[in-house]
Amino acid sequence: MTGFKLKVSSRLLKKRQRKQSFLPPKQCRFCASTEYENQLDYKNTEFLRGFLTERCKILSSHVSGNCAYHQRRLSEKIKLSRTMALLPYCLMHR
Repeated sequence: MTGFKLKVSSRLLKKRQRKQSFLPPKQCRFCASTEYENQLDYKNTEFLRGFLTERCKILSSHVSGNCAYHQRRLSEKIKLSRTMALLPYCLMHR
C-alpha cells in the first residue's frame, strides 16, 4: 500500500494556495476612521447604496469587511432608509 496516492482536486489546490499566500486581514472601514462613521446616516443614500447588491440586498459582513457591531448599525440604517422610501426594497419587475 505504499504506492497508493490520492487524487487532489483543483478546488483543494486553489484553497491550499490561498491559505499559503499572505493576505492581510480585512479591516472594518468604520473602525479605521471616524470619517466613515459620520457618514453612516439613513439620509445618506449614495453612501448606503455601496453596501447593496444590484438586486438591492444588503452585503454580508464577510463581503464588505465590516465588523459585527458596524454591520448591525449599517443594516439598521439601510432598513430605516427603506422604510422612509429613500432606498428600494427590490428592483422593479420588468
